[in-house]
Formats: sequence, C-alpha cells, structure tokens
Amino acid sequence: MATEKVFPMTQAGKEKLVQELEYLKSVKRKEVVERIKIARSFGDLSENSEYDSAKEEQAFVEGRITTLENMIRNAKIIAESEIAGDSVALGRSVTFVELPNGEEETYSIVGSAEADPFEGKISNDSPIAKSLLGKKVGDQVTVQTPGGEMSVRIVSIK
Repeated sequence: MATEKVFPMTQAGKEKLVQELEYLKSVKRKEVVERIKIARSFGDLSENSEYDSAKEEQAFVEGRITTLENMIRNAKIIAESEIAGDSVALGRSVTFVELPNGEEETYSIVGSAEADPFEGKISNDSPIAKSLLGKKVGDQVTVQTPGGEMSVRIVSIK
C-alpha cells in the first residue's frame, strides 16, 4: 500500500481548509444540484449547454471536496516549538532583498496546501523557499527560479 502524502500546515491553514470543505459540502454542492435540475427541465440533454456546464461544475466541486478531505486527513500541524529559532523554517515569515538593489519582499513559508503567493504565502516546495530554508538573517542566498538565478539577502525572520 502506498503511503499518502503528508501536508504540513499551520493550524490556521487547516482551519481555512475545513471552512472551505464545509462550504462546498453544505452550500456549493446544493447549488450545483439545483442548477442540474433546472437544466434538465429544459429538455434534450444532448444539446443543453446549461446542463453540460452544471455537470462540469459538479465534477470540479466533487474533485475539490475529495482533495480537501485528503489534505485535512493527512495534515501535519506545525507546532510553535518547531517554528522557534533564528533560521528560516516552515511557519515563519522571511523578509529579503533581491540583490544588488531590489525592494524588500516578505513571505510566510507554509505547506503547499495553504500556499497563496497573492497573500504573501509561499509553499515550502517552491524554489525560493527551498533555497531560504535553514538560512539566517544576513545570509546571502542564490535562488534558482524558472526565470534564472537571483541573489537575495535575508533581512529579517519572524
């Protein structure tokens, strides 16, 4: 039997996934079923774009529910004691400057399940996070990105 992937995350990240799962099960699923019922009432399903669209949405919602249930079941909550210290680690925020004269950027290092770059949360599996993990304030780090190499200097860790 294959071992399931473990999803490291903060307690807040897990709670957010639980909320999304609850919304999908209690609200979104019912909305999609209602859309399917309405679309069926239009008659011939072979040329019914509303029906096709609703069925596609249903497949997406059910797939997302399955994914969330798996992530929640296999969540590994990162304890505060694991976050302590003065180096970059999962659950910590790091501020760095791209060299030679870039602007400061701050990101929280989180598990892949709760990554959201637009909210300043990057996955521990991302190239930037992989390069920064274990480093300390003042360290200069070369990061391999899809766009090429970049050098950064760590300014602070919280």
